[in-house]
This record gives sequence, structure tokens and C-alpha cells, in this order.
Amino acid sequence: MDAIFNTIRISLILTLLLSSGCAYRLGVAARSIPGGYKQISVPIFKNKTQEAGIEVGFTNMLIQEFQRSRIARVVDNSLSEVAVIGQIDSVEYLPSSKKQAGSSSAPYLPKGTVLAAEYRLLLTVTVKLVRQADGTELWSGSFAGERTYAAPQVTLAGVNSVNPLYNLSARRQNIDVMASDLMLEAHDRITENF
Repeated sequence: MDAIFNTIRISLILTLLLSSGCAYRLGVAARSIPGGYKQISVPIFKNKTQEAGIEVGFTNMLIQEFQRSRIARVVDNSLSEVAVIGQIDSVEYLPSSKKQAGSSSAPYLPKGTVLAAEYRLLLTVTVKLVRQADGTELWSGSFAGERTYAAPQVTLAGVNSVNPLYNLSARRQNIDVMASDLMLEAHDRITENF
């Protein structure tokens, strides 16, 4: 009998707490674009780096996030109420975990050789939401990402498999992953309600 009363008591307390009008809600809060606009355009990002072609991946990832969320419809620039304008500000590659000839980690390297075992990839992007009618900036944010990837490794002479395209390919794959992560964050920050 006490178990039934305790269950009823807990149910009543939970009901009172959930209906008390406090600021917390169960589930996902409604999201929208500042100003409540429903038609947006996402022009191709500007690329201020020396890494040609990466702007397409960032643009496509942001469009994909808006299409997935259905918060706003992505339309042609001439039909949109607001535009999401992006710019890739910087891309940096920093060698790390260096291996030197003669060390236990690289015993077969020629004398005086130093190789980077990893590269750190640092990337910054700026995104703005601009009203098309008058050019007013409704929202802006800056996003930074960092990833590490393994460099091609040289072992014994004649047995190495260093591919000169590996580093470029690895760089591009990591930039694509960063584009996905950063544009998800950009979408979420643009559409969050306070």
C-alpha cells in the first residue's frame, strides 16, 4: 500500500514541477532564423586562403544543414529574404611530432633528416546573416576548428611507400570533415533562440 502512495506522490510532484511554468521544457526548443525569415540563400563562400576549391565544401555543408533542419527554405539569391554569407579566413598546417635521424623512433633515416609525423590543421571561418532588402547584418559569428592527421612516413630505403599525393588527399579529407563540423555549428548558432 505504501508503494502505491509513494508512486502517486512522486507522480503528483513531477506533474506540479512540469506544469509550474518554469523556464525549462522537455524536448527540443523551436528554432528559427533571426527575424523569422523562411527563405534564405547561401552564396558560394569567399576563400581568402591559398587552398583552392575548399569554399565549395563549406557552402554545400551549410546548405545541407538548412535542408536537413527545414527551418528555412534555401532558394536562389534573387528570391531570398536573407543571405547567409560565408568566408574562409585562414587555413594553417603546422608540423608536429617530429622524428629525427638516429632516434629510436626513426633509426633508418639518413643523417640530419627531420620528418614531421603529424600535421595540425587550423581553420577559421566567418559567417554572416544579411537581410537582402537593405543589407542589414542580422547575425554574425566566427568559427575555428583544429584537426590532426598523420604525415606520410618514410621507413627503409626501397621499402617506403610515401605517396606525394597522400598529404594533399589527407589535408582535403580533414578540411571536408571540418567543413561539416563547423557548418553544423554555424547552423545551430544562427538558429538558436535565447
